[in-house]
Amino acid sequence: MTPIKGDLAAAARRGRVWSALTFDRLITGQVIHLVYWAGLSVIVIAAFSVIGASIGVALREPSVASVLLAVPILVVGLLVVGGGGLIWRAFCEFYVAVFRISDDLAALRRVAESETKA
Repeated sequence: MTPIKGDLAAAARRGRVWSALTFDRLITGQVIHLVYWAGLSVIVIAAFSVIGASIGVALREPSVASVLLAVPILVVGLLVVGGGGLIWRAFCEFYVAVFRISDDLAALRRVAESETKA
């Protein structure tokens, strides 16, 4: 159950720790931002590994063929990493949207409960 007007003031006095422990306030929004940045850093590391792999292919044999092979590896690898970044962003935005819908439904429930009591 969610607190109503008088209980909201009491919950505010108790502090953030109490509201987090009782699930009155969800912390998932802040956590998903941390997860997003952590995943984005993994994607950046993958981009550097693609660049390193293409340079490694180019330097393995000193010929024109290895350099010509390294260019498509670089382009395709960076396109895959860019697509992975977009998919990761969409995935995280989906979770943020789901939790915002949850917050909106909780607010609508509080309004409906206050109208029935009044």
